[in-house]
Amino acid sequence: MLKIIEVRCNYQKGRIVVQDLPQISWILESDNRNVVQTAYQIQIARELDFCHCCYDSNKVISDQSSGIRPEEFKLEPVTRYYVRVRVWDNKKEESEFSEPIDFLSPISPSEGWKADFISAEKPESENDSSGVMVRKEFCLSRHPKQAWLFSTALGLYEVYVNGERVGEDEMMPGWTSYHKHLLYQSYDVTEILREGKNALGALIGAGWYKGKMGFQRFRNLYGKETAFSAELHLIYEDGTREVLRSDDTFSGTKAQILFSEIYDGETYDARLEQKGFASPGFVEDGWIKVHKIPCDRSVIVPQEGCTIRKMNLLPARRLFKTPKGELVLDFGQNLTGWVEFKVRGAISGDRIELNCFEVLDADGNVYTENLRTAKQTIIYFCKGDQEETYHPKFSFQGFRYVRVAEWPGNVNPEDFVAQAVHSDMEETGTFHCSNQQLNQLHHNILWSMKGNFLDVPTDCPQRDERCGWTGDAEIFSRTSSYLMNVYPFFKKWLKDLSCDQAEDGAVTHIVPDILTGYTGDNWLVKDWTGGGAAWGDAAVIIPYVLYQQYGDLDIIKRQYSSMRQWIQYIYNHSEGLIWCKGRQFGDWVALDAEEGSYYGATPNNLVSTAYFAYSTGLLAEMSEAIGERKDAENYRKLRIAIKNAYIKEFFDDKGSLKAQTQTAHIVSLYFDLVPEEYREKTVQGLLNLLKIENGHLVTGFVGTPYFCFALSQNGHVKEAYELLLKDDFPSWLYQVKKGATTIWEHWDGIKPDGSMWSAGMNSFNHYAYGAVGEWMYRVIAGLDTEKGSGFSKSLISPRIGEELDYARGSVKTIHGSLKTYWERNNNIVTLCVTVPANTTAKIQLPDAKRVINSDTIDFNTEDGIIQGTTGSGNYKIEFECTSCD
Repeated sequence: MLKIIEVRCNYQKGRIVVQDLPQISWILESDNRNVVQTAYQIQIARELDFCHCCYDSNKVISDQSSGIRPEEFKLEPVTRYYVRVRVWDNKKEESEFSEPIDFLSPISPSEGWKADFISAEKPESENDSSGVMVRKEFCLSRHPKQAWLFSTALGLYEVYVNGERVGEDEMMPGWTSYHKHLLYQSYDVTEILREGKNALGALIGAGWYKGKMGFQRFRNLYGKETAFSAELHLIYEDGTREVLRSDDTFSGTKAQILFSEIYDGETYDARLEQKGFASPGFVEDGWIKVHKIPCDRSVIVPQEGCTIRKMNLLPARRLFKTPKGELVLDFGQNLTGWVEFKVRGAISGDRIELNCFEVLDADGNVYTENLRTAKQTIIYFCKGDQEETYHPKFSFQGFRYVRVAEWPGNVNPEDFVAQAVHSDMEETGTFHCSNQQLNQLHHNILWSMKGNFLDVPTDCPQRDERCGWTGDAEIFSRTSSYLMNVYPFFKKWLKDLSCDQAEDGAVTHIVPDILTGYTGDNWLVKDWTGGGAAWGDAAVIIPYVLYQQYGDLDIIKRQYSSMRQWIQYIYNHSEGLIWCKGRQFGDWVALDAEEGSYYGATPNNLVSTAYFAYSTGLLAEMSEAIGERKDAENYRKLRIAIKNAYIKEFFDDKGSLKAQTQTAHIVSLYFDLVPEEYREKTVQGLLNLLKIENGHLVTGFVGTPYFCFALSQNGHVKEAYELLLKDDFPSWLYQVKKGATTIWEHWDGIKPDGSMWSAGMNSFNHYAYGAVGEWMYRVIAGLDTEKGSGFSKSLISPRIGEELDYARGSVKTIHGSLKTYWERNNNIVTLCVTVPANTTAKIQLPDAKRVINSDTIDFNTEDGIIQGTTGSGNYKIEFECTSCD
């Protein structure tokens, strides 16, 4: 039976607000094998019964099932639309119409955002991080058929209607380059409003907008006053509309939030709560008239989804006393979010203090030095109710442990829950194998992603930094695309990357950019806030990853100008096509660095020129994909010229790399910068360098993501497995043996003797080295996509490691779940594959000597590899394995 099991708008499930015509996609399911869609029909209507469609594609002969824009359809502003789809296939089956999904069109772009930004702050509050409240009552003569609240803030906010908090989003409107890109959120408040008196209120905090941020902890980076803005769009049964907007008729006052900062935590005085402040009839005792704040309304656009939410709840695992006598809660998992607690029987004015931190020291005591100046402290003053519940509103912490510094009465661990908070992205990847340490590594990679994908891809969630470092995001992007649906997340962040890109094309190290103009005397970035290889290459590599994983051309078109500017920037900073001008991070924090240095031993010019070639090649491929053929040809020629310059500069006349480092060999191989006649020598050079280190890596940010690939793609799968499965320092599994639940910033964040790496830069939740997850999915599980197909054409090519008895992996693609499972019984391997409907898969068996059971797949040998192509369905293949002898 053919059916549609899921329809999406803009690659997302659930209602979203679109900025323009949506991209519609769907997932098919069928009991048959080799199912291909032959036609589809999309209908869009304003009512669920679809009696009067405002768009009907009719039957379209096509196998396309993703990224379809109804080009003939015209959006009306602030309108809820329902979408449904049906399809036909090559088995002469016709599906039923899908379950409808809905989306909301935005405020009319021509009309734009008209609401005022209103502030209740006073001039003397410029250096204050307390919260404020605003409110207004209004009267409705009739109840609307639909009511949509659009709201945003300069700062962070929660919005309330008639005493009820609206929505489940946290830390809104998120973090963007506010002066160039400000998002508004959209909420259906139809059921909350009533005929007669109503009230709208908001609670506002400093957040990223006004609070202290960055290395030097500057404040007011975007403005000196927080402000709130909202539009309430009412649609009545007769079709008439009414819009209520925030203005200076609102009232405001100080809130119960005495202090709230991203880094330092929150102080909350429950005695100052004004219950019912957002309800009609509330008495505004001591409230003042708000004032307007100027804001460029042209930069305000709807948030299309992927908001920050509470995603996981973790109860306290244990309560214990440290050797120093401090009371500590252990939640068993390093996470990002906050602690929610209940306190019973407290007296008004009782004080609670909680300190959040990541690890214990070698003696089992509280360790907070790696937080630098970040306090991560929650202070709560009780109001004296029989039971009170609280969690921070406008601050988040990175922690596993919580020190209970002050608490009224006895501490009960059952009264504490850690709430993990991150951008709402669907989990799409699973991985499991016979090695439990490797399974824990996968867990750690996922939880580091959860902990750092909080509206922007941050480096860490605990110390006084928490910034959107482009290099970290770039090297982890492919791994992240297996773990979760990152398309909407990166689409939003790449917009900020473009906004903050310098006129000369330099990409800032951090996005949103809080470095330019605010570096102070910081040794690392003073007078250098952008333009670094690997970091700036996020401008090209991340769009390329989205193109590969989702088959989406739209992201290329959106980012095309940004990508071209970046390549031009590099070109302008090169001599003879060697990128040698300006400063670089190089192979950051590699273990082959000189004592006391963060810069690895691989020459910066080699690293930067390798990325110059790599990004240029990717841009050539993307240019071709969107029909920019002249650009594509020029970039292809440029890449060849860069490669030739690279070979001339960095290889000696005997074919050896002049730089005898692991990373130099890795990037040369992975970025295809080695002449064919030098390839084997380069591979052997890498193996020799690995042997010198007793099979361990000494790579940093640049070399680590590609190390296993450089081995497995060049005939050394066994060595790649051995590298991955090392469990002594330095290795991925060393951290696992040390009890890590997330990825560390440094290979030796905790040294073998239990001492710590330098407290100045030692995060225990730092996803960068988790980039090896890509190899686990693409090579161990064998889950890959043909170039640019977004898994409509999958490549299944698992590499069998004798160190494992079995491995199982899956990734939910835009076409459905692609799955593999292999198990080894001596030298016989059973491979089970699930290929989604309306897709094909090339199944390669590079480790097969012969196929025992093909399960109807026609296998043959090409280029020395047994392989075959098949359509959708479930398959069970058996083969004799050469690598298992």
